[in-house]
This record gives sequence, structure tokens and C-alpha cells, in this order.
Amino acid sequence: MSKKRWLAGGLSSLGMLCQVLPGEAVPVQSASSVNPAVTPNVTEPLDEGAGSRCATIPQQVRPDVLEAACESTSDRSMAQVRSVNELSDVRPTDWAYQILQSLSERYGVAIGYPDGTFRGNQALTRNEFAAALSRVLDEITQQFAISQGNVAQLQEDFATLKQLQASYGTIAADLRDRSDQLDKQITTLEQQRFSATTKLVGQTVIGLTNGSNSRSTVLFRTRLDLLASFAPNSLLRTQLEVGNNGNDAIGRVHERGQNLLGTAGLLADGGGLDYVRVDNSVRLSKLYYTFQPAAGFELTVGARISPRDFIDDNRFANDSTKNFSSSFFTNNPLIVQNQIDRPGGAGAVLTWKPERLPLIVRALYVAADAERPNGGIIEGGLFGDRNQGSLEVEYDFTKNIVTRLQFTKATVNNVDIFAGGLNAEWALNRDFAVFGRFAIGSYKGFNPLLNQNLDLNPKSWSIGFVARRLFVPGSTAGVAIGQPFVEKDLGDATQTNFEMFYSFLLNDSISVTPALTVVSNPNNRDRGTIFEWLLRLVYSF
Repeated sequence: MSKKRWLAGGLSSLGMLCQVLPGEAVPVQSASSVNPAVTPNVTEPLDEGAGSRCATIPQQVRPDVLEAACESTSDRSMAQVRSVNELSDVRPTDWAYQILQSLSERYGVAIGYPDGTFRGNQALTRNEFAAALSRVLDEITQQFAISQGNVAQLQEDFATLKQLQASYGTIAADLRDRSDQLDKQITTLEQQRFSATTKLVGQTVIGLTNGSNSRSTVLFRTRLDLLASFAPNSLLRTQLEVGNNGNDAIGRVHERGQNLLGTAGLLADGGGLDYVRVDNSVRLSKLYYTFQPAAGFELTVGARISPRDFIDDNRFANDSTKNFSSSFFTNNPLIVQNQIDRPGGAGAVLTWKPERLPLIVRALYVAADAERPNGGIIEGGLFGDRNQGSLEVEYDFTKNIVTRLQFTKATVNNVDIFAGGLNAEWALNRDFAVFGRFAIGSYKGFNPLLNQNLDLNPKSWSIGFVARRLFVPGSTAGVAIGQPFVEKDLGDATQTNFEMFYSFLLNDSISVTPALTVVSNPNNRDRGTIFEWLLRLVYSF
């Protein structure tokens, strides 16, 4: 708040900025006092022998005020500005000119800095104003008591200052009430907060679904994330997950026989809802720590890491709670191996972002059975079966066109898997975008769970379109088609998936999404094309 705003009241009594108190030897100001541009005309000498030192100096004094107050008597008389005409930054045409002239002539107030400036735009706080008002009230009282001159003018000024004092009392009371309310709110937050360093966020997904040759099903999944930061640019993430172990129509068809390409398929993720088969007992689904060991590098280590959190991202098809519900359209099943991604595992992720290049390099290694070196048909361990190593290079041609080159080497159920892929996205404008994924791979080895020797060279592809703010602000709509595992030697036919959805917000915490998914020629099918509809509700807290 500027000094001019306080002067706007048209007070000729702006002598409130005088700092002289009865009995003081020199003009000094505390840290909460007003701008020293206006100081009283003091003629009392300093203590003998003080030289250029002040006789009395408060503990908290602004340096510029202290310097002005501690000048010798002769120097101070030369430095003070007592006439508005001497001010270089105040002109006769300025609205405050008459007020400043009244200050200097009526009360003999020094109204400027030693350099001949007034600095009228310098800020004045309410605390400073209160202090100045109190002191000038004392000054006017003294002058009123001893004045033999214009008593009527002093009475008018005194009445005006009393009105200002009353007005400030109302402001102070209002500030005090607001401060009391804030104190109560802060106390409540301190009592209810989870941790001083940890943020708790959660999400619940409820899906009502039905489909071909299937009964209506309610799917449920809740996740709680604890996000802690103990140092700048670091994050400790802990996620707990629980569901109702529900299934959908697509999953039921794939599970009739050998589930090769279902959401939890033994070979690849072939579609179906991402929230199926979530266990009804609470499990630790994510636990990792991310920090920056050096400039441009980010390292993540943990006991529960999901590859999808770090690679194969796509702004328009990457989150089954915000866009596509099918797990196939969320990630490329050859690049992100669902046998490792869904349970998560121990491992590390290294990200490098050069300072001046539109380039990001990511490398990860995750072992799903690191804690069970001898726990099953196949030997696990940190470098045993069910592990995945991936490398991804992301390049931004522009902020709207992004591509990612990918390579994955994995071992799943004694089968060696090699895959290379491409992930691309193109935002045509703020509301429309297209995206696509493609990969080709190699599966070789004897799978003891299938009791079959595999020698497969599958391909996977998907392409889609997304529109935002369609009909309703905050809405997202999308349509996509693709084939999760194109391989003539597997199953009876080539499976093709199709999904369309429309998502809109009820409020900042709840979104509703109707969706339709179609799977033609499902692998391991005993019936024809599957139609599945979904009504998804997501509550974030």
C-alpha cells in the first residue's frame, strides 16, 4: 500500500509522519515505523561528546534511518528538506503538493530524503501507519496545549486524527477476528494432517459392466498413495491396493481354456478392463524412492516397481481411470510385460534428460519374483525368471509431436522375449489428438505352465483418436482400434480390439465414463465377437 493512498484522505494533518516523541533527543525510527522520507524538524542537540553517534538508538532501526539520525547537527541541518519546492520528484501539479506544503509550513516537518526526493510510491504498511498515527496524535496534543496560534486549525486536525484512529480501530478488530479464525483452522489442520512430510492421496474405481454371454458385474478397486519428500527433488512413493477380484465378459471368455491373451494372460495382455482380478486382500503394489544423483539424472530404486509408471507413456492413452479402460490400449503388451507389470517387482529406473536437447532416455530393470528365489516351478530371484529390462528414447519434435523408440528384453515363464517398438502422439490442437503404438517381438523357449515349446514372432499395434471438451467442459472422448498379438501360429484367429468412451466430470473429485469395448476373433474363444459395455465411476481424494 503506497503512501499516497494514505494521503488520499486529504489530510493537511499528515504531520502524523513526524517521529518526535516528548523527551527524545533525536529522531529515530523502529523497524515498524513509517517511511523516513518525512521526519520532524528537530533542533535539540545530541549529547555532548556523542559526535556523530546517537544519544539513544533502539535495537531495531533501519540502516538508512540510523544514518540520517546519527548525523552531526551541522550536517543534519544541511541535509534535511523543509520545503516542498526542494523535492525533485514532487511537482506543483501533483495532487499531494499542497499536503506536503502544509506539512512543512504548518508543523515544520522535514519531508524528504537527504538526496532531495520524497519517494511517494514507497510502500507503507498498516503497522507503520498505526505507529505514525499514535505518535502524531501525541505531537498534535502537545502543540495544541502550548500553541498560542491557530487553535481552531489544531482542533480541526485533532478531530480528523481522532476519526482516523477510530477507523483504524475497526480495521484492527477485523484483522484480529480473521487472525483468530486462521488460528483455529491451522490448529484443526495440524491435528488432522497425516504427516508433516507425507501427502496422502487416494482413488476408488467402481465399474458396472455387462457383455456377451455374461451377467452384470460390479468391479471395485481402491488405491492409497503415500507421497513423502525428505529432500528437494526426491519422492518416496508407497501404494496400497485392494479390490473385489471381479472379472468382466472379455476376461471370462479368455479364461475358458488357456488364458493366453487376457488382461492377466500368460503370454500378453490382450485387452479387457484394467481393474479385473484385483485381490480382495490389501497388498503393497508400489514402493520406490526417486532422487537426483546428479544434474540431469533421476534414479528410482524400490521393492515394488511397475514398468508402466516409467516407460511407454502416452498423454492420450495411458491411464485406465481417465481415458481408455482396456489394459491393451493403456500399454503395448510386448513392451510392457503384464506378467511383470501387474504384480510389480524389485528393480531400478534411470532417467537422463540432457539440458539443451528435447531428448529423454530411460532404462529400467524389474524382477517380479526377486523375493522368491526358490518359490515355484521356475527359479526366481533378482536375476532369475520373470524379469524385464527396457530402454526407451523419447524425442520431442515439437511440444505437440512426441515419439518414443523402445526395446525390451524379458524372461517370463522360461520364455525369452525380445521386442522393439514405437510409441507416437500428435496433438493436432488443444482439443484433438491422435496416437499410435507398434511393436514386433520374438518369444522362444519351453513354457512349463503351457507345457509347450514356443517359437513365435508376434506383432502388436494400436491407433486411436482423442477429443477434449466435446459438448461438456472438462470432458474427454476417445476411440481406438488395434491387435494385441498378431501371430498365425497362436490360437484360432487374429484378435482385434475396439474401444470407445466418453468421460466427464461431476465435480473436481468424481468422473463418470460410459464405454463400449468390442473384441472380434478372441483368442481361445468358444463363442464369436464379444460386446462389453461399462459404466465407470472414479472418485479421487
